[in-house]
Amino acid sequence: MAIERTLSIIKPDATRKNLIGKIVARFEAEGLHIAGLRKVWLSKQEAEGFYAVHAARPFFGELCEFMTSGPCVVMVLEGEGAVAKNREIMGATNPAQAAENTLRKLYADSIGENAVHGSDSAENAAVEVAYFFRTTELF
Repeated sequence: MAIERTLSIIKPDATRKNLIGKIVARFEAEGLHIAGLRKVWLSKQEAEGFYAVHAARPFFGELCEFMTSGPCVVMVLEGEGAVAKNREIMGATNPAQAAENTLRKLYADSIGENAVHGSDSAENAAVEVAYFFRTTELF
């Protein structure tokens, strides 16, 4: 398997619960390296830009409102098969359907407030990483 980079976001619901350390530690314990990390409070414009792919969906406004409701941690995870590994660690979008011991099963409150985001493909990961990080900020 190839070394990849993927974007991960610890969402406002998880930062409000002081779960940043636990979530970062989990990624590292699972063999993913933190190549870049920053705590940010997204503006409405930044949230709308990042989630533009969902602009026509009925949940878009609510999603952007939630993502601007508090600080997030954006990070680049790196490792073998990082995209799939991150998604495995996160679990299903709906925490009620997430596998035991996944981040969403452990920490998410609902489909809308589901603690973490992760890129769904290597192609999207490249776009998402570039949205938040300059190449010179990644190690």
